[in-house]
Amino acid sequence: MNREKTLKKKIYQFTCHFIPDEETSGFVVEVPAFPGCVTQGDNYQEAKEMAKEAIQLYCETLLERGLSIPKDEDIEFFKKKIEVPLGSIKSAH
Repeated sequence: MNREKTLKKKIYQFTCHFIPDEETSGFVVEVPAFPGCVTQGDNYQEAKEMAKEAIQLYCETLLERGLSIPKDEDIEFFKKKIEVPLGSIKSAH
């Protein structure tokens, strides 16, 4: 019997930070599990697709080099404004 083996793809999930880009009205995407893995898109959907592609390429490169795929880093972030005194600054106006 001639049986074809079907390779089952493993699905990974990674935390992505979608940061609004005021200049383009799109998003910059950072992937904490992969240092330096940053991409962008003109809208959320494009940014998400670009992030998927960046993660796939990053993982392929790791595997080609004999390295393992790291675990996701789901870092809890919170947003808080802080006051920063800067001394006497003359206004440009």
